Amino acid sequence: MKKLLLLLLIPLSSFSQYTSIPDVNFEQALINSGYDFLIDGFVETSAIDTVTELMINNNNISDLTGVESFIALQSLFCYDNNLTTLNLVNNTQLFEVTCSNNNLTSIDLRNGNNSGLWYFMSINNPSLTCIDVDDVAYCEYNFAVDSWTSFNNNCFPTNISGVTNNKKLIRVIDIHGRAINPKPNIPLIYIYSDGSREKRIFIQ
Repeated sequence: MKKLLLLLLIPLSSFSQYTSIPDVNFEQALINSGYDFLIDGFVETSAIDTVTELMINNNNISDLTGVESFIALQSLFCYDNNLTTLNLVNNTQLFEVTCSNNNLTSIDLRNGNNSGLWYFMSINNPSLTCIDVDDVAYCEYNFAVDSWTSFNNNCFPTNISGVTNNKKLIRVIDIHGRAINPKPNIPLIYIYSDGSREKRIFIQ
């Protein structure tokens, strides 16, 4: 009798969407604020996409990947950390940002609403020579930066080409969130490096 191996891909529309938070200290800060409950590299997007203020200063954070899902964010206080890059392109509601005293080398503020950012400070970032913005004149007049930091619409043009999105499987868990090796006839959730998830069932 032949065995039939059937792969069912079930959309996760009925499951929560998740945002990848690779920095453990960033995720711990989210837990401390009540937006997450477990250090697992992810946070439910619905728990953060309405947050308007994020105070995560002095938490030894090196990577703010995941902040792009804070789409309602108005105030970001991330000073006194170890950040090297800060991408705020997706944060179109920003009103104030303080990212001083980090190790920043690049900031991308091309969010289409520079004039809505009433207060911005990035002083004491020795390697930050250029900030990507939409409105250079507005930012030069209103933003507080180090004397060696300038503004441009495209600070690093040679770095744009060759951008790829290589999604990789990083973990397989069961419906209870436990790591598991893929087995037939058991609902499994495949977690990928871009934060996406798929529910799969191998029927044998």
